[in-house]
Amino acid sequence: MTTLSPENSISARRSASFILVKRKPPIDKTEWDGFFDENGHLAKSRDFICVNILERGLHPLVRTEAWKFLTGYYSWQSSQDERLTVDSTRRKNYKALCQMYEKIQPLLENLHRNFIETRNNIAYDIQKLYDKDPLGNILIDKKKLEKILLLSYVCNTQAEYQQGFHEMVMLFQLMVEHDHETFWLFQFFLQKTEHSCVINIGVGKNLDMLNNLINFLDPMFAEHLTSGWHPASLPTEGKGAGAVQSLFPWFCLCFQRAFKSFDDVWRLWEVLLTGKPCRNFQVLVAYSLLQMVRGQVLQESMTGDAILLACNNLIDLDADELISAACLVYAELIQKDVPQPLQDFFL
Repeated sequence: MTTLSPENSISARRSASFILVKRKPPIDKTEWDGFFDENGHLAKSRDFICVNILERGLHPLVRTEAWKFLTGYYSWQSSQDERLTVDSTRRKNYKALCQMYEKIQPLLENLHRNFIETRNNIAYDIQKLYDKDPLGNILIDKKKLEKILLLSYVCNTQAEYQQGFHEMVMLFQLMVEHDHETFWLFQFFLQKTEHSCVINIGVGKNLDMLNNLINFLDPMFAEHLTSGWHPASLPTEGKGAGAVQSLFPWFCLCFQRAFKSFDDVWRLWEVLLTGKPCRNFQVLVAYSLLQMVRGQVLQESMTGDAILLACNNLIDLDADELISAACLVYAELIQKDVPQPLQDFFL
């Protein structure tokens, strides 16, 4: 085991403080444009921009363009002309994928049972989406959303459709103007976050690492959540056994149901995309959420179902407060002799 750099701990604590006191406002259009030279090349370092996004966030008018850099839709080394070319290429590639899908759809319907089942699941999930704002204005185009989800299912063999993807893609559709942007940003988001929200790829790993993190930082809580010991020193199931594994919806939905607004969801997601203050920040976020119910769980000696209910009641949260709390957890973690599996996961 190795002690990580104390400078990283100080930096994480500073970021946590800056987030809460809102030392500076979110990065607006004027400041964002100032990050580039006359040819559209970055005049600031990628690290400088990502730290500022962590600590301050992005103004809504900047978010679409900034996310294209954060996801990898655009290269950080690109010029303005190169980005125009990339966007044109992404548009053409999306159109080509749509045409391919139209051609092979009959084949998929006849030869792949899962296709029809998945298409029906997507249609059902989208139908349940509430698509209007408080004034009754239509927010999203459900037909386009269904098309993007079906195309993603057919083209992305790593991330098969799962319940919750419709809500995630809806947020991308709300952010950008064109269908090709929605499609590619979602694909790049999955890649950039190491498919951490995909059940058969990243979710199980997240839950395992969350268990490891609780065991390392909070042994008392871990004992309640996992296993206990009777006088004969034989292992028994703790009262909260299975509770952590039941928290998979947090990761599948990237925590979006915990927040009070779409802006809060985007705020957390853009922090995940920066890779600051560390990789796999989502597990530190989940740990911070569990700490919010820790006192109640231990005081009332809650069982697994009660713990899950308490966690599901964590709603209308403020993203800045949660991000700040998770930064403090990271600062605490890296001051210790961190086990190698946790080092490998977060660094």
